Amino acid sequence: MRQILFDTETTGLEPELGHRIIEIGAIELVNRRRTGRQFHRYLCPDREIDPGAVQVHGLTSEFLGGQPRFADVFPELREFLADAELIIHNAPFDVAFLDAEMARLAGDGAAGKLVTRELCSVLDTLALARQLHPGQRNSLDALCKRYSVDNSHRDLHGALLDADLLLEVYLAMTGGQGALTLDDKAHKTGVVTAITKAVRPGGTLVVRHATEDETQAHEAMLQVLDKASSGKTAWRRFYPATDPAATP
Repeated sequence: MRQILFDTETTGLEPELGHRIIEIGAIELVNRRRTGRQFHRYLCPDREIDPGAVQVHGLTSEFLGGQPRFADVFPELREFLADAELIIHNAPFDVAFLDAEMARLAGDGAAGKLVTRELCSVLDTLALARQLHPGQRNSLDALCKRYSVDNSHRDLHGALLDADLLLEVYLAMTGGQGALTLDDKAHKTGVVTAITKAVRPGGTLVVRHATEDETQAHEAMLQVLDKASSGKTAWRRFYPATDPAATP
């Protein structure tokens, strides 16, 4: 299964008002493991950047002036995203900007009209987090804290940085580590080189049974629970032979 952790930074919040993508970060997973492939580009937006946006990501018009435009990188981006599942935190935001950029290309005659969901499927981790943690804060920073993902280096937002953090959060949210290994190098890099089979130690398996005193103490505790639960003790349902009423 091929998945792409994806994030963007933009000049503002409203693509319908002409705001543009100025950074794209994407990291590839195959079968929940990093492949080492990623896509990262800064883009010249040909417009001013809202001051509030600069405070979030720190990208300025001066820095972006010499960068390529979306049309320049789109062929490579399209190939990278094709037929993958995009994993995005607050997906409607990034998808709206991608769709707007592709619509602009179609209007300029640089490409046929496309929308993101024709290129790939999309999974919104914000919606997933709200299902898993209803009523709680589910920003990327909050999820990093909840799942013990180190984001201490995140002074400003960055598309590739946030995609990398989201990758760690996503794996934790959906089942923890994606590899059966305790190798320290693989843990740090996310790249698994080998999976070794566990070796069962030799010897005879010892089975210990409860003593008579332990059995009597257990039954006494069950009787206390029977009384407190009006006879609805769960143990009696699974092991009815211990129910005094079922004993001749």
